[in-house]
Amino acid sequence: MKEFFTIGEISKLFNINKKTLRYYDEIDLFKPSYVDEHNKYRYYSIDQFECLETIQYLKELGLTLNKIKYHLNTLNLSSIVDSLEYQKHIIDEKINELRQMKEKVDKKIIQIQDATQLDFLEQIRELELEQRCAIEYKEDISYKGVELLVRKLAQVSEYKVSLTYGDVGISIFKHNLEKKVYTQYNSAFAIVEEGQYEKNLIKVFPKAKYLSIRYNGYHKDAPKYYEKLDKYISENNYEIIDDSIEIQLVDPSLITCKSEMVSEIQIPVRRRLYD
Repeated sequence: MKEFFTIGEISKLFNINKKTLRYYDEIDLFKPSYVDEHNKYRYYSIDQFECLETIQYLKELGLTLNKIKYHLNTLNLSSIVDSLEYQKHIIDEKINELRQMKEKVDKKIIQIQDATQLDFLEQIRELELEQRCAIEYKEDISYKGVELLVRKLAQVSEYKVSLTYGDVGISIFKHNLEKKVYTQYNSAFAIVEEGQYEKNLIKVFPKAKYLSIRYNGYHKDAPKYYEKLDKYISENNYEIIDDSIEIQLVDPSLITCKSEMVSEIQIPVRRRLYD
């Protein structure tokens, strides 16, 4: 029976790159049984197969080479259990991240499909919406600076804000809506799960009746639709109770023409208690 194997033979037997085997040698993780003094060829013995199989198995489980090296040096079952428990924790976190990402993608698909319902365009709708939590960054800015405002929102949070998959929008404060100031925005926000972000950044959009209007266009096209909503509010004896919500239902980077761009404005209202 053959006792020693070249690095090329080990590479084929274990489906592992020769460069990787050389690197394992350099970091003292898996060294050849001996090296020929004349030609410097590496040779591995059959007794080393089990060790290399263990390295590959632990690597597949996601352990770092340092942790694998530590385990091989200690040969302690307790240490490998601790390492695997830690790796299991990392895997669980990744699964949770992927689950959340999938939920956001599913939500975005539904949002885009809903945005293509052209019957709603330029029609004011009265919607009963649940409370929504958001992280918010406040700064007065015109429509030209919206992208910068959103970028600042992403920077101020210690957590990652998904600007592509999440509900990201901008607001006009209630007192400016009442003054009919529609060309200046006061904050950017991203809808998030309650309790997920730091409290000082949280903005709560209340459970309430919202007047909603959708239109083909961008933030710069919004003022005339705010005016339309304001007229509806006056004619139907409503009053504004909080800041507006303005969202581009289709990410501008995903479209090539304005006709596919759909934006929505929502303003929370209630009936006036007096004339």
